Amino acid sequence: MKTLLCIPIMGLSLLFASANALAANERYPEKSIRFVAPYAPGGATDLLTRTMAQKLTELLGVAVVTDNRPGAGGNVGAEIVAKSPADGYTLLLAPVSPMAINVSLYGKKLPFNPERDFAPITLVAKVPLVLMTHLNVPAKTLKQFIDLAKARPGQMTYGSSGNGSSNHLTGAMLMTAAHIQMIHVPYKGGGPGMVALMGGEVDMMVAQIPSSKQMYLSGKVRALGVSGAKRSSAIPDVPTIMEAGVPGFEATSWYCVVVPAGTPAAIIRRLNTEFIKILNTAEVSLRLSDEGAEISTSSPEQLKQFIHTEIAKWSKAVKDSKASID
Repeated sequence: MKTLLCIPIMGLSLLFASANALAANERYPEKSIRFVAPYAPGGATDLLTRTMAQKLTELLGVAVVTDNRPGAGGNVGAEIVAKSPADGYTLLLAPVSPMAINVSLYGKKLPFNPERDFAPITLVAKVPLVLMTHLNVPAKTLKQFIDLAKARPGQMTYGSSGNGSSNHLTGAMLMTAAHIQMIHVPYKGGGPGMVALMGGEVDMMVAQIPSSKQMYLSGKVRALGVSGAKRSSAIPDVPTIMEAGVPGFEATSWYCVVVPAGTPAAIIRRLNTEFIKILNTAEVSLRLSDEGAEISTSSPEQLKQFIHTEIAKWSKAVKDSKASID
């Protein structure tokens, strides 16, 4: 008799637990939300996180607090979120590095799995890079630059913000696509790399548009091509690398929002709806456009597939460039 009584009691317990979980989802959010930016304050990731956190606070009616957790190419912040409770109160603004590049770059040392340990919310923006040269390089178009590099195999140099960074690997992709060989010179950040380019320490750099736009507009460097599928509204006179002579070439940095795996579907849908509202506002769209970013939203399912495809693409770039964190 005791065993028979356990069956309905256990069923009722599960029913009450499900009802409580459903009620909690419907009340979400009931407390402040932490929005992790996996890079230091002041950069593009920080700016984007703070911009969206402010708007999300207004929409949800609770404080959304930016939490900068830099380190290891974005891995420190990403790991914190991956290991947080799956309750919708810890979000990550995830750049391309921890979500797609570091899988191949760090291998078994990566303390999380981007596809297993996160639940996608939405793609946020794509940020094309721009190929820039020192003014003394005798090439005024990308085709001329490629011809020059072919005439000087292994002699020309290109700088980056660090080994395994998106601009390092975009440069490696370009070498493969254009059949040229250059020497990679890594610097400790995009700023030092741009200073080196302007000083003539390197011939070329594939740079982030927000941090390099003013150098180009003031005539201190020459811009030959943008890495996205279309021209950037921040520097519309610069052709895409595809237009300039490398068919099919596209490589962009990007950002997305993710939460810990296991977060309830109702909360994921709510966050997806609110973030898309934010990104479709004129204020946010204009702010990101001025920085060279292109708004690009998605469903959670579309983002899941996008991340899977990007991991494969950047894995090839890591392999071809022989990039290593050691």
